[in-house]
Amino acid sequence: MNARFALRLLAAALIGLAARGAPAAAEPVSVCFNYGCVAQADVLFDDGQLAELESLLGRAQTPAEEREAIGEAVGRLLGWAGRQSSIGADRGGNYADDAVYGRMDCIDHATTTTRLLRLLERRGLLRFHSVLEPATRLRFLFFPHYSAQIEESGGAKSGEENASARFVVDSWFFDNGHPAAVMPLDAWLTGESPDDGA
Repeated sequence: MNARFALRLLAAALIGLAARGAPAAAEPVSVCFNYGCVAQADVLFDDGQLAELESLLGRAQTPAEEREAIGEAVGRLLGWAGRQSSIGADRGGNYADDAVYGRMDCIDHATTTTRLLRLLERRGLLRFHSVLEPATRLRFLFFPHYSAQIEESGGAKSGEENASARFVVDSWFFDNGHPAAVMPLDAWLTGESPDDGA
């Protein structure tokens, strides 16, 4: 074997090892704002942030602990997104930030939070839950309210409705960066909120 060929083999081996040990690329997510998802911005979550979430969610030993960690993880993701986009101006509900660029209604929150949950799911960080399409409830008879939704693994069987195994992950109630409320779907559907009726 000549020296040039040996150097090529060594270089290829080193490149292969470096690629295997390289951290995953930053994850992009599009966030919605200005009500009804009329504006969107792409944000990136870096390796350090994703490792932080992996550690947070990895500590959960039960579905209930994972739901608590999910609420915290969504808050952190929204806070980091708020440093890169206008959603940092978002305040809980729909009135504290009225007319502010970057405000988010429940459609913005449900869409964005679902995207964030799918990021966690795609990276294998959710062990006890799967992500569903957003849930809807009527407020004051006419006004729908939307929220991201998860289902505890092993809950409803295919084709069955089992609301008791489903939970909403509702970030709309709080200012940007605050942990999301995670509550049973059936309680949320009856109007329950984390602050007892706001």
